[in-house]
Amino acid sequence: MSPMRTRVLHFDVFTSECGKGNPAGIVLLPHHLDTHAMQAVAAATGFGDTAFLVPPRAADFGIRYFSPRREIDLCGHATIAAATAIHATGLLGNGAGEAMFSLETRAGILPIAIQPGLNGDPLVVMSQASSRFRPFGGNRQLLCRALHTSEEDLHPTLPIVYGSTGRWTLIVPLRSLDAVRRLKPQTENFPAALCDLPEASIHPFSTEVVGVGAHLHARHFSAPSSGTIEDPVTGTASGVLGAYYQEFMGGRDDTPQPLVVEQGYEVGREGRVLVWAEKGSGGYAVRIGGSAVLAEELLC
Repeated sequence: MSPMRTRVLHFDVFTSECGKGNPAGIVLLPHHLDTHAMQAVAAATGFGDTAFLVPPRAADFGIRYFSPRREIDLCGHATIAAATAIHATGLLGNGAGEAMFSLETRAGILPIAIQPGLNGDPLVVMSQASSRFRPFGGNRQLLCRALHTSEEDLHPTLPIVYGSTGRWTLIVPLRSLDAVRRLKPQTENFPAALCDLPEASIHPFSTEVVGVGAHLHARHFSAPSSGTIEDPVTGTASGVLGAYYQEFMGGRDDTPQPLVVEQGYEVGREGRVLVWAEKGSGGYAVRIGGSAVLAEELLC
C-alpha cells in the first residue's frame, strides 16, 4: 500500500497576484503527520516555509512551521497564508467577514485580525512579539564579504544591529537602492560574519524604493541552516524593520503608520508588507499586514 499523501495549499503571500510575493505551503489539520512527516512534506514542497495547523493548548489554533531542513519558531508570511486559509475554508465558522482569533506558535500566542483590504481581498493583520535589539559585534569587513559588497556601500550613520520579533535577523542599512540590488549573498561566509548569532538571517535595506507609496526597499538572506538562500518577501523581518525605523530613524509624529516595506524585486516576486510599530514599555509592539492568494493545491 502506498503511503498517504498530504494535501498542501500553495499560497502566494504579500500580494494579490499569483507568481508574486512569497510562496508558502499550508496543511490544514494534519492529524496523521508526526514531526518527521511534517519535515518531509516541507522538504517536498521546496517552499521557504510550510506551516501545519495542529491542536492548540491555549489558543484557537496551533501552528508549526518548517523550512526545508528544520522546524522554526515563527514565520510571518506562512502565518498570513494560514490565516487566509482558515478564513477561506470556514474553519472559523463565522462566514467570510471580519474575524479575530489566536494562533499558538513556538514564539508565543499571536493575535490575528482579518479585515477588508484595499482591493477587496481579506487583509490579515498579525501581532508579533515585542521587538528586541542587540548590537552587532562582528567584523564589518567579514560582513561585506558575506554580502559581496564594500564598506563604502554601508550607510554612513545608521547602525547595523540584530533585531527580533520572534526570529533574529541582522538589519544592515545601505546607502542606496543600487547597493541593495548588487548584493550577492555568500552563505558559506555567514557564520564567520555573524559570530555572535550564527543562526541569524541578514536583512539589508535602503530608503530608496522602486514603487510609489513604499517607504523602504529590502532583501532577506536566510540562515544557511534553513535550506534556502533568499526569501522573496519576509513578514517577521519586515516587522523588525518597522521597529528599527522607529528606534533609529523615526520617532517623530510624521512616522508612517503603516510603514510600507517592498521586497522581492531582485528575484521577480515583488510584494509589500504593511508594518505598524508603537513604542511600549518593553520594546515596540509590532503588527504586520498583508494579503495572500491561493495559487494551487499540491499532493506531497
